[in-house]
Amino acid sequence: MRKIKYKKGRKVQPSMLEYTGIHKQTKTEIQLFSFDTNDLVEYNEFHVSQLEKCINFSKVNWLNVHGLNETETIKSIGDYLKVDSFMLSDILNTTKRTKIDEYHDVLFFNIKSLLPATDDKINVEQISFLLKKDILVSFQEKRSDFFTHIRERIRTHSGIVRDKKADYLLYLLLDAVMENFYITIENEEDKVETLINLSKTTSRPEILEQVEKHRDNFNFLKRSIIPLRDSLYSIKSMKDDNVFNAIEHENYSFFSRLHQKCLELLEQIDYDLTTLESASNFYFSSQSHKMNEVMKTLTVVSVFFMPLTFIVGVYGMNFDNMPELHWKYGYFIILGIMFVLLLGMIYYFKKRKWY
Repeated sequence: MRKIKYKKGRKVQPSMLEYTGIHKQTKTEIQLFSFDTNDLVEYNEFHVSQLEKCINFSKVNWLNVHGLNETETIKSIGDYLKVDSFMLSDILNTTKRTKIDEYHDVLFFNIKSLLPATDDKINVEQISFLLKKDILVSFQEKRSDFFTHIRERIRTHSGIVRDKKADYLLYLLLDAVMENFYITIENEEDKVETLINLSKTTSRPEILEQVEKHRDNFNFLKRSIIPLRDSLYSIKSMKDDNVFNAIEHENYSFFSRLHQKCLELLEQIDYDLTTLESASNFYFSSQSHKMNEVMKTLTVVSVFFMPLTFIVGVYGMNFDNMPELHWKYGYFIILGIMFVLLLGMIYYFKKRKWY
């Protein structure tokens, strides 16, 4: 079970930045798309020293950063956008929960991207965004294909992405990350379905252990989506107030769609948790039923032998005046009575369907 643990770290100045994730060997790479309806310029090996030269404020600029180890590069981007140091710190601190914030006309948004792993666990990667006027910067811990289809849409001028501003591009990127939630949930559901079918044919204790593992995964998914839902609700609820200056009024509806997706995901997770609860109940009911069957069988066998044991006990008493002891065929008569009594009890129990 994933728990939040406090770790005492080094006391450093607030302006000092340090990456806290696990991809510490990943080299920092930058890609820049600068586009409008009629033109596209793409830089695949971009360097921060080119910011002043290559950023064109008459176009939409998407700066995509892979790898967060080179903190000086991250700081240079922050200095160019005049981003406060606490936002840069949140970008590099992967233990932070999903949040949205705006400071000095810069909108900060970070989100947890989730994908299924091969060992019944969930891979987690933090993706952060900085949105300011016509510049969108995305920060990924490592190179991945989350946004490949969006790059192709920009290159081929598919859809309206090249006709919109940077806030619409942010919507597309968030939507792409949220698609991973659907993939992860679907993967978990397939495993749970297999597990439930298996639980109906076997009573191995490993079944219950697997059920608890998937329950933890669904709870982890829920804990990841709830803060995202709250952040998107903040955008949705502040549409009329124009609190987020980096988002155009006409594009708030797109973020409302993302909020609705979060609600759908949470409803699906609640349903899956209920299904797992039913699977646990079925497992325990099956175990109880099998135990009852065993106890029933033992009880019936015990009842069969109770009168026989009584007869044997009676004739096991050492009294002199027991005439049956001196009968010539007394032993065989008693055995016959015991046998007939046993058959009669078996017939009676069978007729009453007690076993």
